[in-house]
Amino acid sequence: MKIGFIGLGKMGQALVWHLLEQKVDIVLYNRTREKMDQFLKEFQSESIKHDEYGELILSYDYKTFMSELETPRIIWIMVEHGSAVDEVIDNLIISDIKSDDIIIDGGNSFYKDSIKRYQKLKKMGVGFLDIGTSGGIEGARNGACLMVGGEKEIFERVKPILKMLAVAGGLTYFGETGSGHFVKMVHNGVEYGMLQALGEGFEILFNKANKVDLRAVAANWKNGSVVRGWLIELLERALSTDPQLRNVSGTVGGGSTGEWTIETARELGVDVPVIESSLQARKMSKKKETFSGKVVSALRKEFGGHPT
Repeated sequence: MKIGFIGLGKMGQALVWHLLEQKVDIVLYNRTREKMDQFLKEFQSESIKHDEYGELILSYDYKTFMSELETPRIIWIMVEHGSAVDEVIDNLIISDIKSDDIIIDGGNSFYKDSIKRYQKLKKMGVGFLDIGTSGGIEGARNGACLMVGGEKEIFERVKPILKMLAVAGGLTYFGETGSGHFVKMVHNGVEYGMLQALGEGFEILFNKANKVDLRAVAANWKNGSVVRGWLIELLERALSTDPQLRNVSGTVGGGSTGEWTIETARELGVDVPVIESSLQARKMSKKKETFSGKVVSALRKEFGGHPT
């Protein structure tokens, strides 16, 4: 089995490694050559130790990329949302994409943009799936949560590959185009609220006159408490290496998916005060750093490799 893969960000690299370990052959393209060359070095180093990978083929331009794939092609895009996705799709089109090829957008695109891209590609006979990918870098490397939108027939055609990438129980087809990215958008909105609540709770603990051992709290909460879960486990890990989070910035990045969630909620007449306040806290963190901001930043680094 061979697929094309475009984008070597942190999530992209983890997904490519996962596919190679499943003995899927990968034709790889990235906008910057340096990242591909570095990835190739790492792959060659690992493949010397373990001769059980799929083949890795590097392409430095779209024409070569397309020629290395047999039709009908399957191409996974993992780039930043917005114009970068459109640029990739346009380059694939002018590089002789064929009817019956399939393009997968596995990034954090706005679901309305995904619908427009589907409509554009549908006229050309090209299949399109929008897939929300969750689980952070660890999930992408070892088994991700995949939320799929698009035509059922297209989903069935790529299902064997998706099953390789997904954690057990983590592959779900949600229906028509846009559904995958819609569900992922709401997922991220919920994530905003959960991260902020943890940040605020640990800031209260941090500010107590007689200091509480924050790592011990996280270690305790991850075992049997109502709020136990992966985020608590990640927070304990972060606090184990930096108990006061002194080396973490209180300025929190991100924001796009939260904005989209709030905008969509308003369109649907749903009040989302928790998500709104968590997004506002991220904006305020750029003006004034807080310990809660440090907690959110630390967690974002742990699951997504985001800078702190």
